[in-house]
Amino acid sequence: MQVVIVNSAQEVANLGARHCLNLITANPRAVLGLATGSTPVALYGELIELQAKGAISFEQCLSFNLDEYIGLDPRHPQSYRYFMNIQLFDHIDIDKNNTYVPDGMSDPQQSAIDYEKEIATAGGIDLQILGVGRNGHIGFNEPSSSLVSRTRIKTLTAGTIADNKRFFTVDEFQPSLAITMGIATILESKKILLLATGASKAKAVRDLVEGPLSASCPASALQMHNNTVVIIDREAASELAHSEYYQQVNLETEQLANNND
Repeated sequence: MQVVIVNSAQEVANLGARHCLNLITANPRAVLGLATGSTPVALYGELIELQAKGAISFEQCLSFNLDEYIGLDPRHPQSYRYFMNIQLFDHIDIDKNNTYVPDGMSDPQQSAIDYEKEIATAGGIDLQILGVGRNGHIGFNEPSSSLVSRTRIKTLTAGTIADNKRFFTVDEFQPSLAITMGIATILESKKILLLATGASKAKAVRDLVEGPLSASCPASALQMHNNTVVIIDREAASELAHSEYYQQVNLETEQLANNND
């Protein structure tokens, strides 16, 4: 696991976009794993700008989203399909037929099985973008999730429901169930890019990077992945015990790369 600490949330988005740019430049047919939430929005804004400048094209890419609520129509403003259309897909040249989001409106158990098959048919995910919840969840893999889980139905914790409550109007139906990629599904990605910003994520970042491997912090499973990059701002890094070491490693890695150019 590589931990990169930068000065601001905007730098997190900029560096995350650079990883995406490098991947798609090398492989225009890349398969992207995408996430929703406030942190990825800044990254998506950077990707939209890169395409507007002619620096990147998503025309041949495929994408798979981590999760979707069960019971929300894709046209609902709080569905993750709607979110992705508004925040990214409507603004880039990707073919929407090549953008996959779990189907939360039909048989959810069958939808989960089908989603795994679709990922496999695509050849697996080349780059999985992740955020992390305050309780350490990735996707909707809440604490106590199996570290070998596959795409499936998950019950959301009361904390996650409370965090998302602000997005729904008073008396509006708010789902308590979702379809999510499993932790084992996420770990099969060739590369994982986790972004986190702000002091509210500091404990989760500490647990995922330096804590024990535990279902109590599902994101800690990323410690078992051999190509994970965690990009965080200084506030999100504030509880790390070894932040100076991570910065030293990154500096020496950059120097080595420059010497080899």
